[in-house]
Amino acid sequence: MKTELKTKVLRQLKIIEGQVRGLQKMVEEDKYCIDVITQTSAVRNSLSSIEGKMLESHLHTCVVEQMQGKNKTKAIDEILSVYQLAKKSR
Repeated sequence: MKTELKTKVLRQLKIIEGQVRGLQKMVEEDKYCIDVITQTSAVRNSLSSIEGKMLESHLHTCVVEQMQGKNKTKAIDEILSVYQLAKKSR
């Protein structure tokens, strides 16, 4: 993973960590359900953003290398695996 992407992803994960702690506090304090749901949606969207960045990076680096080498089957299997995960989360 390129250093710039790694820095961005780690920063975003720290933000998500803070959001999750905030969610825990909201539940402990019996905050309004819709407010909690809104925050969980924000966390889910942030995680989805990270997934997209990671997948894009993987496709541009690892998959390209695998397809150019002798690991075409591995590359295809990984892409199909990610596709199946995406279908399940819908």
